[in-house]
Amino acid sequence: MSKILWKPGTMIYPLPAVMVSCGAVPEEFNIITVSWTGTICTDPAMCYISVRPERHSYGIIRRNGGYVINLTTAKLAFATDWCGVKSGKEFDKFSKMGLTPIMATKVKAPLIAESPVSIECQVTEIKELGSHHMFISEVVAVQAEEKYFDQNTGQFRLIDAGPISYLHGKYYETGGLIGKFGFSVQKKKKN
Repeated sequence: MSKILWKPGTMIYPLPAVMVSCGAVPEEFNIITVSWTGTICTDPAMCYISVRPERHSYGIIRRNGGYVINLTTAKLAFATDWCGVKSGKEFDKFSKMGLTPIMATKVKAPLIAESPVSIECQVTEIKELGSHHMFISEVVAVQAEEKYFDQNTGQFRLIDAGPISYLHGKYYETGGLIGKFGFSVQKKKKN
């Protein structure tokens, strides 16, 4: 197998394409599209987003100390992209994209009603890393759309919402199931 040596860069893909909502009052509500996001810790539940300091949402999040990560779907793909290329300095993104802001229960920020999952995050630390600053945050609440809960198993079926991901400049729908955690070591059932 032959490999080509590239310059150092961020090639960890695919990534979730999420809309992060922020703002303590309606006049400052904004949405920023982020792919630099992920889980940091399970107990306590913690995650992060990385944002360029020159972005409009950066100051809002830093000032209020909270934000909401809203998972996106194929139906939200256009709004996800639009909110990533337009500035909240010039547009009311909720209004322009026909999205509904609902105040979060634990942080000073709205969640996006149309998102299947909204994760309320309280900033605990800001790491200034270079082009981006990382908001390390504790997850203080999660709001999930009821229709994706399987009444028989109690499992949340996010796959049914059609989540999207970001892969090297493009958005993709989630593909089909190829296994589950632990399938490679699962004992075979005896007949």
